[in-house]
Amino acid sequence: MSASRLPEQPVSASAVPPPQRPRTPRAGRNLWAAIAVGLSMGAAILVALYTVRQVFIGIVAATVAISTWELAGALRRAGIGVSLPPVLVGGQAMVWLAWPFGPDGILIAFVITALLCLVWRFPRGAAGYVRDVSASVFSAAYVSGFAAFATLLVVPVDGAARASCLMFAGVASDVGGYATGVLGGRHLMAPSISPKKSWEGFIGSLAVGTAAGALAVTLLLGGQWWQGVLFGAAIVLTATGGDLVESLIKRDLGVKDMGTVLPGHGGLMDRMDSLLPSAVVSWLLLSVLVPA
Repeated sequence: MSASRLPEQPVSASAVPPPQRPRTPRAGRNLWAAIAVGLSMGAAILVALYTVRQVFIGIVAATVAISTWELAGALRRAGIGVSLPPVLVGGQAMVWLAWPFGPDGILIAFVITALLCLVWRFPRGAAGYVRDVSASVFSAAYVSGFAAFATLLVVPVDGAARASCLMFAGVASDVGGYATGVLGGRHLMAPSISPKKSWEGFIGSLAVGTAAGALAVTLLLGGQWWQGVLFGAAIVLTATGGDLVESLIKRDLGVKDMGTVLPGHGGLMDRMDSLLPSAVVSWLLLSVLVPA
């Protein structure tokens, strides 16, 4: 051994720097990817609405099919079986029959879907029958049944404007809550359900969503300002409730996202969670406040 070299000393574990974890963006997701995807989807929907409204219904139908597939996959990973063929076919029937037959078309298609789910599950026997059938009927109602009300929105002559009101208020609620929650969220709204949702974010959603609802209803439908305020506030409440409902579902199933089809967003179902109940409330409120 050379006299100029000292014997190597063992390196203690405490002296080894811990591996660097990838930094998580403060926003909690790939913001630029989320913006790009959101703008692309919004542009496609607006073009469909103001050109051929049936194309918009086709977009709703495709979204329902993908979201149903994602939800069924998450349930399957948790050991719950969904009767996918009748739920998928019945979902398309609910969306498309709403155009010529209105709410009656949705109800009839849903009832037939539920009956088929009862029978479809027969070959797998009694074990888990109630659980699986309940999940199948829930999937049909939660995704397809709620989404079919978006079809009802576009049926009137001013249907494109009605659907736009839902879009603008819903997007404004999401953007307002996201921005204020990231920048100043301190007081958690429901930490056991959604650890990132704050009261500050909800206030931001309420402010921006209500303003967007007021502008949309007055400018697009010729309604009164107070009708728009009521509409916007209702959309914020239902959108927030929809987020929390899906958070509960994902926590119960032990999944982070329903899918990975949308960069920066997760699954398509992860974007539909706030819009599904909002579509129902939009149709109900606008039918009463601003009749076609």
